[in-house]
Amino acid sequence: MRFSNGRDIDYQLELKETKLHSLLEITNAINSNYPVEQLLKIYSFILKEQLNFKKFILLHSQEEWNCLLKIGFKGKTDLSNVERDFKRFKEITLVESSNSPILKEFQAVIPVYHLEKPLAYLLISTSLKIENLEPSHFSFAQTLTNIISVAVENKRLVKQDIIKQRISKELEVASEMQKLLFPSELPSNRKMDLSARYVPRHAIGGDYYDFIPLGDDEYILCIADVSGKGISAALLMANFQATIRTLFKYQRFELPFLLEELNAKVMKSTKGEKFITFFIAHYNAHTRKMKYVNAGHNHPIILNGRKATMLKDGCIGLGMLDELPYVNVGKMELKPNTTFVLYTDGFVELENSEGEQFGIERLIKNIQAYSPLKMEDMNNIIFSKLDDWRGDLNFVDDTAIFSCKFF
Repeated sequence: MRFSNGRDIDYQLELKETKLHSLLEITNAINSNYPVEQLLKIYSFILKEQLNFKKFILLHSQEEWNCLLKIGFKGKTDLSNVERDFKRFKEITLVESSNSPILKEFQAVIPVYHLEKPLAYLLISTSLKIENLEPSHFSFAQTLTNIISVAVENKRLVKQDIIKQRISKELEVASEMQKLLFPSELPSNRKMDLSARYVPRHAIGGDYYDFIPLGDDEYILCIADVSGKGISAALLMANFQATIRTLFKYQRFELPFLLEELNAKVMKSTKGEKFITFFIAHYNAHTRKMKYVNAGHNHPIILNGRKATMLKDGCIGLGMLDELPYVNVGKMELKPNTTFVLYTDGFVELENSEGEQFGIERLIKNIQAYSPLKMEDMNNIIFSKLDDWRGDLNFVDDTAIFSCKFF
């Protein structure tokens, strides 16, 4: 990934943050059991005001096809042959011309499938030329439509008391939301080579890593793990990530102040019932100096040659106490070709059939052996070592690794 200028970076970060907040608003409304009408109102606002789609209809399959939403379209919607007319649309498709009375009124069809069966079709048009729209708007609209469609279907299943199917659908909602937690691309250039890999234990997880550029030469790198699992843990981590990005968007903070703010927000959200272990580093590629705080997280590893250093300075986990009793800031200067590895506890606590953990020493030996490779290749090899270690056993926890090489 190449960053052309600060304005492009700011735009992409703002766009991602806007979409994340929109997704959180939808999922919070779903978890608050809002009626379908209110969910559709939020969904319609996002499509119209944030994604710039001025005309759209949403066709949804329950026991039969129905029109859930119609904005800016005054024509009739014949639902008798929806599957026949739309079954050819397996992915997002631009409509150039059509004999269909409905299709010819719209510029694109966005399908949503579940278990290879069509669940919904979103037909959209905009006042802009279709090629002038942000490309990611289409895939984001598909994600939103997936979430709304699943939520509406869940309400029907609740009425029918099909509890297992309802839970499965809810997990799909959370899984879609969680995909936006992680950076879609990490840079690999003359300054650094970054790569990450994450395997959640279930459909959703509570681990998070991030890379936030503050300019051409300064970066934030972080990793976190929330206690507990499930939808509530995933939502807590989503809010946590949004808070971090919002704080850095408007102002730079000294790390102790930032940690105190984050601790207060976690306590307010969880009332002490959950906590987050967190590691954050601020790196300046020009001076090669790095400041960091480790808030109760597994100690990241700095490797110079074969010498491994564990980054321990910091404070207790966030949300454990109302106020942090201390915040120690670690400082160091990174030599050329330094390897920096962040990971979560699922990595080192993974057990084999004999109950022995993979452990930090084994992780360090693998980093020492494969750090000359590209970080993506190193991560893949280390995960293959984990697979060999666990054998036929499943991962028992979320497992993430975020590896960085600073040239």
